[in-house]
Amino acid sequence: MEPKKYYSKEEALAALQRYCAYQDRCHQEVRSKLLSLGIYGMDLEDIMVQLIEEKFLDEERFARSFARGKFRMKQWGRKRIVQELKKRNISDYCIRKALTEIDEEEYHLTLHKVLKKRFSLASGNKYERRKKAIDAALRRGYEPELVFTEGKKLIEEE
Repeated sequence: MEPKKYYSKEEALAALQRYCAYQDRCHQEVRSKLLSLGIYGMDLEDIMVQLIEEKFLDEERFARSFARGKFRMKQWGRKRIVQELKKRNISDYCIRKALTEIDEEEYHLTLHKVLKKRFSLASGNKYERRKKAIDAALRRGYEPELVFTEGKKLIEEE
């Protein structure tokens, strides 16, 4: 087994600059990475401050790109996105800013697409299929009132 490498403050800063340049990161991820590199105390805080000053680390930018990506790629709803951002200790201000990245019309179209896809894949009568589609949309974090409204349309379309 290879012995654990200890990083100097400068080496850790360079490593974290590469880490943050590759993809937007939240403060919690960067702090965990520094701890895993064996950087603690004032050195850790100094590196965090330097990364923020040099714009390698920006919580609002992270929240916006996270919301955009999870909505477009994984088709998550607002509730799920908010829950995941809170899990990463993102401020309420940044969460509100992140949610502005989601276009309202695109949101409704995506929800309809998620429901329709799940409805067509499910087995059983049309009411059981609608329930499965609604459950899938709720698990993805779409708002219940919106899901039920769109879910009723599925039966009407059939």
